[in-house]
Amino acid sequence: MVTIFYYDLMSPYAYLAAERIDRVLPRPPEWQPVLLGGIFKLTGRSSWALGDHDRRGRGMAEIETRAEQQGLPPLRWPDPWPSTSLAAMRMAVYARRAGREREFAAAAFSTAFAEGKDLRELHHVLDSAEAAGLDRDDAEEGIADPSVKDELRRATGEAHARGVFGVPTVAVGDELFWGDDRLEEAAAALARSGSA
Repeated sequence: MVTIFYYDLMSPYAYLAAERIDRVLPRPPEWQPVLLGGIFKLTGRSSWALGDHDRRGRGMAEIETRAEQQGLPPLRWPDPWPSTSLAAMRMAVYARRAGREREFAAAAFSTAFAEGKDLRELHHVLDSAEAAGLDRDDAEEGIADPSVKDELRRATGEAHARGVFGVPTVAVGDELFWGDDRLEEAAAALARSGSA
């Protein structure tokens, strides 16, 4: 049974999920970059972090606590956050084609949430690509490739059509599990399917 991990590098919850997904699921999922801003546009929603100031503060404190509980470095927030993840997510598509997606995602998540650097800035995205073993110049050219842009747009549209309305989401067959706190449920569904 196909298991897919939908993520966007601007999401701290996706960061938390990415850090533990391989320990929780009985086998590694396929990673699928999607543009969360595109999903929000398709669903008519927006980020919880852009709304009520108190809710934003509570959400950020909760994420910091979860990161600490997972033994991750103290969470540092990019300023501003959230911002656009377009270049970073195009780079994730490029890195996927180059066989370095997980390495790039790990470097980019760390850049954003361990170092507090804004992935809206291309040089931070390129630093992450280089840290993942990608050639910096090739990577910069790669994210300008129309086929990379089209692939991200298509993957985002397909995720929305499937019912994905936020990240992280893990799809186990036809079941969707949204949130980093639902990885265990996804693992149980995978085990029940007999394909773990």
